[in-house]
Amino acid sequence: MIGFLTLFLLIPLFLVRNLIEERAERQLSVVNEINSKWGKDVFLYGPILKIPYTAYKENEVYDQTTKKIIIQRESFQNYAYFFPELLKNSSQVTTETKKRNNYESVVFSTQMDFVGKYLKPDFSSKNISNKDIQWNKATILIRTTNLSSIKNEVSINLAGKNYTFEPIYDNQSTAESYDGSYYQTDISSLETSFIDLTAFEEGDFSFSIMYDGSSKIGIVPIGKVTESTMQSNWKSPSFTGSFLPYQKEITNNGFSANWKILHINRPFSQQSFEVLPNIRQYAFEVDFVIPVDEYQQNERASKYGFLVIGLTFLIFFLIQTISKIKIHIFQYTMIGLSLVMFYTLLISITEHSSFLKAYLIASLLVVSLISLYSISILKNKKFPLFIGLSLLALYGFIFVIIQLESYALLVGSLGLFAILAIVMYASRKIDWGN
Repeated sequence: MIGFLTLFLLIPLFLVRNLIEERAERQLSVVNEINSKWGKDVFLYGPILKIPYTAYKENEVYDQTTKKIIIQRESFQNYAYFFPELLKNSSQVTTETKKRNNYESVVFSTQMDFVGKYLKPDFSSKNISNKDIQWNKATILIRTTNLSSIKNEVSINLAGKNYTFEPIYDNQSTAESYDGSYYQTDISSLETSFIDLTAFEEGDFSFSIMYDGSSKIGIVPIGKVTESTMQSNWKSPSFTGSFLPYQKEITNNGFSANWKILHINRPFSQQSFEVLPNIRQYAFEVDFVIPVDEYQQNERASKYGFLVIGLTFLIFFLIQTISKIKIHIFQYTMIGLSLVMFYTLLISITEHSSFLKAYLIASLLVVSLISLYSISILKNKKFPLFIGLSLLALYGFIFVIIQLESYALLVGSLGLFAILAIVMYASRKIDWGN
């Protein structure tokens, strides 16, 4: 009956895990709502020189008069895209925590300053004649997110002249997935008015852009040499994407990081004809997220619920067998339900405190309750004291496993082996025939 009761208590344990998942989903929903009002992921891919040119297409047409196939040449407008020779970026990011009810999210404000250099675009690789290039209709393009959260008028200074960016909406302005990650906001375009590059040989550029955002910042290193620095007061950054910083410093006051990426480090060239390539998956990124997920720790703790119930029942069963004290199945049920209550206490207290404090309070409450209940069952204080110490050791052991990552399986296996050895030793002289 004890075995069937242990299996039956899996039902409330399953319901508790559903509760944890529901609260975690609720947290995600609130975080997304906060981020959508403040500003979502920040992604920047630019600046890019966009130059129109005339391209030609040859078609074979059957001439009814001459009864021969002739070649007709048709012209159409196409675009060439050129990346800068040098791109330097400096970003200052200030984070803050936004709370709603029991949930919180990290948001940030950032100023991103860019400087760089363009060389005269070279069309020779495609054998495009100079007369077919519309140098006086060139523009500069930026692909980015969070247009609604940009906090300044964005303009670029190229060779001493200022050009203001305006938003453009096209069929490329959609969010796309890659490598299990995605930008939650649509990728849109900012483009300048026409720039006359007829006499252009080379020139420096600079621009600044300010965002309110959340979750992450991603920048595509499109310069032949790309250098980037980022400083922030956030002390738990996660560096992701295709390139990691070559130098970083993380302290309790924040972090600073530096990247240097050469064109030979990336799988795309410095120019593209006809289509602007989708290279957002080659961005280097910094995630601004709360590193410890309390709900994940609660879920991991609940997975050990069956182990806690089983071992606790085993202790009571051995005490019952050794001392000849009868324990009713109803009393086993009350003890089992107390152990299940630990997880509801844990999740509810965690939402108003830290996981460590919640785990300590919940375990002390449950251990105290079961120990006091055991005094009336076992009619003495020696066995209840042993039960209380055993439960404290078991909850402490599980807490250590939850905190570990790389060694969780090893420590858990060794701990269970030690528990099994102790049970075998304690039960070695029991006469199971009586």
